[in-house]
Amino acid sequence: MKFINATGTLGLVALAALASPLALADESGWYGGANVGRSAATIDDARIDAGLLSGGFTSSAIVDDDRSTGYKVFGGYQLNKNFAIEGGYFDLGKFGYTATTVPAGTLNGTIKLRGLNLDLVGIVPFTEKFSAFGRVGLNYAQARDSFTGTGAVHVTNPNPSKYGTNYKFGVGLQYAFTDALAMRAEAERYRVDDAVGNKGHIDLVSVGLIYRFGGKTQSPAPYVAAPALVPVPEVIVAAPPPPPPPPARFEKFTLSATELFAFDSAELRMPQPKLDEIATALGSNSDVNNVVITGYTDRIGSAKYNQKLSERRALSVKNYLTSKGIDANRLKAEGKGEANPVVVCTDKKRPALIKCLEPNRRVEVENITIERRVQ
Repeated sequence: MKFINATGTLGLVALAALASPLALADESGWYGGANVGRSAATIDDARIDAGLLSGGFTSSAIVDDDRSTGYKVFGGYQLNKNFAIEGGYFDLGKFGYTATTVPAGTLNGTIKLRGLNLDLVGIVPFTEKFSAFGRVGLNYAQARDSFTGTGAVHVTNPNPSKYGTNYKFGVGLQYAFTDALAMRAEAERYRVDDAVGNKGHIDLVSVGLIYRFGGKTQSPAPYVAAPALVPVPEVIVAAPPPPPPPPARFEKFTLSATELFAFDSAELRMPQPKLDEIATALGSNSDVNNVVITGYTDRIGSAKYNQKLSERRALSVKNYLTSKGIDANRLKAEGKGEANPVVVCTDKKRPALIKCLEPNRRVEVENITIERRVQ
């Protein structure tokens, strides 16, 4: 069918959603999904005119049907955080034209395109949940043409079809709601053959959902009770004249905070009784200053990404304490990323590795020393 040589600009659909942080640190695993959207072709009217002219006809008008609905279903395996292999089935829809001819008649032509594809996908994380990706690969498509004529126009081969292998490429954006569920918006170009010897392109702009098998669902972290503050009674020695005071002795209480967040998240779970107890202790002891809040992550993900996550976690704890009335100048938040791991894990399977590395994902609140002088 003489209609393809599609031009047109590939469009991107932007996702304007901001929510709690994601799991772009999740690296490998199987996933599947489906997209649906708008497909477009530029029908080559000049080639249709030339074909009619070679048969002794001229066209007085050509009406194009160059838009359709396309979809695809796919599965893939993410090799690491930057690359995946993806394959699937696609249906680009149906396109056509109607040419009115002289001598009097009409020529109607349509084409349907569907097939299989195999792509290499490159992924670039922007934030914890938001990423861009590009793809390049091969498609194996069936083109099914259909021609009908009226009046003076007679069609000798009304239903030709053809299979062909060509390249394809595309770009897109992805937003993950959880480790297991994400949304995609993408634009792709498929190089295709029609059934009568012509080549061209079909563009597909679509949105869809992805389900990652074995993705971690967020669950509340176990509650760990904070150590209780033990009061130390003051001893007052009254005697005239008072003897010199004995050497001062001090008792120190250091409070720590762990398991405050979900995996790969900088959003505090609620409620936070441990942080409330820390805030109460600081509020009752205004001379305690230079409190250091240090965030840590596990080793899953890039060092740069994990450093930023640890800083956000420490800042979340600081912001929580300041919301309880603690002066921000008394607090210092810092992140150390993957440094100072508590445990070392060698698990190969991702769920087991995430569980094993749990102690490394922590926030430490240090240098909270309550000093009580006893006379």
